[in-house]
Amino acid sequence: MPNPTEAADFSGRRAQAARNDSAILDAARAVFLDDPKAPVSAVASRAGVGISALYRRYGGKEDLLRQVCHDGLRRYIAEAEQALAEDDDWQAFTSFLARIVDADVHSLTVHLAGSFEPTAEMGADAARSSELAERLTRRGHASGRLRSDFTPADIVLVLEGCAALRFPDPERTRRLRRRYLALQLAGLDTAAGAARDTGLPGPPASEEELGWRWRR
Repeated sequence: MPNPTEAADFSGRRAQAARNDSAILDAARAVFLDDPKAPVSAVASRAGVGISALYRRYGGKEDLLRQVCHDGLRRYIAEAEQALAEDDDWQAFTSFLARIVDADVHSLTVHLAGSFEPTAEMGADAARSSELAERLTRRGHASGRLRSDFTPADIVLVLEGCAALRFPDPERTRRLRRRYLALQLAGLDTAAGAARDTGLPGPPASEEELGWRWRR
């Protein structure tokens, strides 16, 4: 039978390790969004952990970048799945965009694309995210409100455009991102009388164009 004291110590160490890991990932996201070239020592310093604690969990900067971006991809999938549960087609489409803008997922793409080698698991999750984006775009079209020439590829660049807005005040950043998302949605909503299906200047981005940033 395990010694109660030893079991408590082990449980305490696991809890501390989990807290350290969460602090490291939060710090990595903040540090690398501010400066993708920052060293891992800056992450450890911001997280308030020793560099050895970081290296026990991550082999190096690339592993850390990979984890941060994969977490963002998983968040994208979770938000998309929640949006698809909406009964109203237009609400499903618009709430998805708002969820992703608020989650600030695409800042990772804007700043960190091409800085690490994606894993096969990330590739599978990326394919899943594309499938969900296609389904949400179909929901938008099914509502009769989304302009007919809008494609899933347009979602990527609309979201990246919102993510490009970044100011010192996080709340101001959030509000401005929501403002410009609302302006874009008004331009996409044919029911609002703002969007006319008269053709957009040029085709949407291709899969090749969207994917080149992730290739090193």
